Amino acid sequence: MSRKILQQLTFGVIVGNRGFFPSYLVTEARRDAAQVFEQLGIKTVILDENQSKLGGVETWQDAKACAELFHRHRDEINGVVILLPNFGDEKAVADAVRLSGLTVPVLVQAEQDSLDKMGLATRRDSFCGKISLCNNLRQCGIPFTLTSRHVCTVAGEDFSRDLQRFTQLCRLVHAMKGVRIGAIGARPAAFNTVRYSEKLLERMGVSVETLDLSEIFTRVGRLSDNDLRVDEKLALLKDNADTAAIPAQKLHTMAKLFVVISEWVMANDIDTTAIQCWTSLQENLGINVCSIMSVMSGQLMPSACEVDVMGALSMYALASCSLSPASIADWNNNFGDEQDKCVLFHCGNFPAESLESPVMGTADIIGTTVGCENTCGAVHGRMKAGPLTYFRLSSDDFTGKVRAYVGEGTVVDDPLDTVGCRAVVQIPAMEPLLRYICEQGFEHHVAMNHSATAAVLHEAFTKYLGIECYWHAKA
Repeated sequence: MSRKILQQLTFGVIVGNRGFFPSYLVTEARRDAAQVFEQLGIKTVILDENQSKLGGVETWQDAKACAELFHRHRDEINGVVILLPNFGDEKAVADAVRLSGLTVPVLVQAEQDSLDKMGLATRRDSFCGKISLCNNLRQCGIPFTLTSRHVCTVAGEDFSRDLQRFTQLCRLVHAMKGVRIGAIGARPAAFNTVRYSEKLLERMGVSVETLDLSEIFTRVGRLSDNDLRVDEKLALLKDNADTAAIPAQKLHTMAKLFVVISEWVMANDIDTTAIQCWTSLQENLGINVCSIMSVMSGQLMPSACEVDVMGALSMYALASCSLSPASIADWNNNFGDEQDKCVLFHCGNFPAESLESPVMGTADIIGTTVGCENTCGAVHGRMKAGPLTYFRLSSDDFTGKVRAYVGEGTVVDDPLDTVGCRAVVQIPAMEPLLRYICEQGFEHHVAMNHSATAAVLHEAFTKYLGIECYWHAKA
């Protein structure tokens, strides 16, 4: 897994308070929230009851104490959760976030009132307090995320789902900061479509490290046949897909190539790779790199074909959000006359986890030019039925911006007789989506995985990462 994709998250927690509302509400909120965070395996940083009244934030001094606490833990905190068990002091809470200097996502929750508890001793008024707090956050220039319902109970299922969604958002935003992409080899000459701007990526904090294939070939040639590292990679390749049809020497060469790529990735702290998959590898080593890419993507270190750097970054965003392996494919074929379905296809790079009965074979399309015997390593398999999120980042030199589109659909199991890695997908209003892709000049590649995370990706990129993102479902 990439060093930047987090499984364990830590949230800074602020419990808002206002003196003339019942104090026990703050104590209840802290207790209920602690249980929810523990159930979801989330660590927290929160004022204790000795650092402020009941551990809440109500005054300027409380705001400073909370900010100092968060600042001390700034390298650990991945997001901030604000709880309003009553109206809260909107200014103090906003000041706490502002003074902390944190630039992480912020979730705002407000507790709901009960109709039988509207007297002075029990009422909350969080419904109103949330509006006031959001106004103050916006004045401070602090972006924030809202719960699915305006008010909800901390101990309820709605808030638990909101918190799980927020963890995906925080994981994605964290993962995208300081990404290092490995570009291995030159872009195939015919693929103008995957050209990109390194300078625009650098502006968004993404670095590209390059490696020439000639260096790869030299390092592969230096590896001993008896190197234990080769045996380790060989085992990974055999576990990934059925290799019964592949000659042993071809598998051995693949394993050597895998060792070289992996060691360069580790030495350079690479998070995701884009590789020149044809035709130099076939002509020099007599193999395809697809299976290696499949294994790496399955390990949440996504790898894209044809040196599609923006495609690799798109895969990485999907994988880091959902912790589900991502693939890259062509928008490849119509599916008969069904306008809401199409075929997504690539020679053989999909992660095995997403496929039914993956088998390693040859890449017959490329084989027509280099010989099928030189294309061993392509994975063949059909993508399992289930939910689908598709996503694409692209650098637009004409506007000087990185932009994206995202949406959801379904992988279906309609009959399809073809080879390679393939998926039949059903997407609502597909014709307008394809029109948008063409008119806006997006690439023919798209990243995808088994998840339902379009809303999270859209919010993360538009609100927290400053990237224009078209959400097809909202069009």
